[in-house]
Amino acid sequence: MQIYKVGGAVRDALMGLPVHDHDWVVVGASPQQMLDAGYLPVGKDFPVFLHPQTREEYALARTERKTARGYHGFAFHAAPDVTLEQDLARRDLTINAMAQPADAQGLDGLVDPFGGAADLRGRVLRHVSDAFREDPVRILRLARFAARFADFTVAPATQALMREMVADGEVDALVAERVWQELARGLMERRPSRMFEVLRASGALARLLPEVDALWGVPQRAEHHPEVDTGVHLMLVLDMAAALAAPLPVRFACLCHDLGKATTPADLLPRHHGHEQRSAQLLRRLAERLRVPTECRDLADVVAREHGNIHRSAELGAAAVMRLLERCDAIRKPARFEQALLACECDARGRAGLESRPYPQRERLRQCMQSVLAVATDRISSEALAEGRKGPEIGARIQKARLAALEEYLARA
Repeated sequence: MQIYKVGGAVRDALMGLPVHDHDWVVVGASPQQMLDAGYLPVGKDFPVFLHPQTREEYALARTERKTARGYHGFAFHAAPDVTLEQDLARRDLTINAMAQPADAQGLDGLVDPFGGAADLRGRVLRHVSDAFREDPVRILRLARFAARFADFTVAPATQALMREMVADGEVDALVAERVWQELARGLMERRPSRMFEVLRASGALARLLPEVDALWGVPQRAEHHPEVDTGVHLMLVLDMAAALAAPLPVRFACLCHDLGKATTPADLLPRHHGHEQRSAQLLRRLAERLRVPTECRDLADVVAREHGNIHRSAELGAAAVMRLLERCDAIRKPARFEQALLACECDARGRAGLESRPYPQRERLRQCMQSVLAVATDRISSEALAEGRKGPEIGARIQKARLAALEEYLARA
């Protein structure tokens, strides 16, 4: 029995990055030998075991064979005669197909049959073998790695292979949950725009997210968007969200905030009147198709509908601001409203040459919300009940107090 550290742990160590998780491969062992050594079985499709002390996963070396389209269409073979090189050959990228003995230090004992170390030095994302085409999830994974390692380029042969896979309909067989999983992880990388650039270049974006793909080539008014192209703007917004360390719901809201611009009638361009409501409609369909979590979907809906009004909020009086807060459900969900404001800042600053522009709307509306939340509604309700007032009358009195508090704040601001 030989145990090797493989995959991302080896790659990140060679890059000088922190190693948070370890993947282990066991060569020359049977499932029974693993059980006899105290490992706990957890794998469903192939033999994976938990270490009795560390609880890290140890997988028996295995090979894979394509049996059907999509992510689940594989048969696995794990046996003591499967070699380490055979196991590494089934992996997606050369930089993920390296191994070291479990007790190795530094570069000692590096097993690198496919040139992964050279591709790390050359900053190249390259597929290990033609078996890459057997799993369409690998297109999404590669795009995600491009977002993580933003200075890496995709090898031309790998780019051509991904285009072939898309043309063959492989990505059409991907299940929604897996698409969302990889999309969400890519959005949280340090330059999410790279993921979408890679997906677009392969043709996969048009198949998986046609609403997003349609934004490239759609013009906007240059006085508001020096970059003009809506797709380019979207990439700047996503990278601004990463620069501001935005959480996933905010980044997804940024992704979807302008979807409606792709449906603007040609005779109206480069203006986009009413795109907010069209964006919200497209967002809801996209979220349903990919089974996006409710938290992400709901925030994206608020941002799609209201980002224009939030941008223009400095022009609004107290009554109009109150209506905006109510449409955003800010009083019941203040944390979500703060996330909406962050998404709007990303939108405003995700424009060519305007990345450092202040966005005072965010703090102003946050303070507006705080002034409304500070109204003592319990006291108002108690006093109204003591006077024999009913529900609608109590609500009107609370609304009046909130509006007064908002007017007071705006008069001071």
